[in-house]
Amino acid sequence: MSAAGCEEVEIMDKKLLLVDVDCGVDDAQAIMMALAAPNVEILGITCCFGNAPLEDVCRNVLRVLQVCDRSEIPVYSGAPSSLLGSPVEGASYHGNDGLGDSPDPNAPGLEHLQREHAVDAMLRIVNERVGRVSLVATGPLTNLALAVKLDPSFSQKIKNLFIMGGNMESRGNTSVCGEFNFESDPEAAYIVLNEYTCPTYIATWEFTCRSQLPWAFVDEWMAQNSRKATFMKRIFSHCMEFSSACSNNPGEIFTGGFVACDCYAMAAAIDDNIIREVIECGVSVELKGELTRGMMIMDMRDKLKKKNKALVMNAIDLEKYKALMMAALK
Repeated sequence: MSAAGCEEVEIMDKKLLLVDVDCGVDDAQAIMMALAAPNVEILGITCCFGNAPLEDVCRNVLRVLQVCDRSEIPVYSGAPSSLLGSPVEGASYHGNDGLGDSPDPNAPGLEHLQREHAVDAMLRIVNERVGRVSLVATGPLTNLALAVKLDPSFSQKIKNLFIMGGNMESRGNTSVCGEFNFESDPEAAYIVLNEYTCPTYIATWEFTCRSQLPWAFVDEWMAQNSRKATFMKRIFSHCMEFSSACSNNPGEIFTGGFVACDCYAMAAAIDDNIIREVIECGVSVELKGELTRGMMIMDMRDKLKKKNKALVMNAIDLEKYKALMMAALK
């Protein structure tokens, strides 16, 4: 068999991921987790506004790939704002630039981006491998909404979809009832949850908070003797200071632990057995409520009679999760 043939067989044996991010620190952690997984092949990374303006998000992804010596993975620029152009609020956790305001003068520039638009790339990559690509979305769902509007059959061609976003107990982390990713573009979240027909797994805000890790783990995690760990210390310090300040607020449900929100969705995409329990139900997004706009709705009594039920994550194997996190910085 030729070398090219061997490479194709190797890729066939791997989980094929297409990753859509608004690259803040936890997106970076999720990307690094996937890059470290031997059973995963990332076909491309598409970028969306969110934790930072779109250009910063693109720069951040390129920087993460450089640190991990994986700059060959194509990166695509996508939606610069929500479908309605609403301003984004509440992204200060990751710093102004999304990576803890710790710039690197040697980081790659935007000239390394692919010229193809992110949504066009999503459609092409999935069409080239129908039924084989898992889509992992860790930011606002604007690119995903645009993709299904351009090609209504898009979601039928995806193997499955893993989302970090929404909430299951009406607890907001940006507004009273809104989680950041969904509230940043409620219309996009509504389109995705109502028009995607592939198996859809959702890691909500409350689920990630209940699955937090002890800060002692973080110390061990970043103490590894590697370039990746050094990088993580640098970009994560702002988040740690922010979390420390919030931990004095008894209303915060992540008090006392480390929550890398996006990593839970990525872990589920990497390891089929890491999620121990899901709630299967119809889901949607509230668009009109004065206090509840952007809140994810879980139809526990099946009032909506939705054919396509989501799989809302409710319990994770924390030991397996820790192992994936630890491998990310080796």
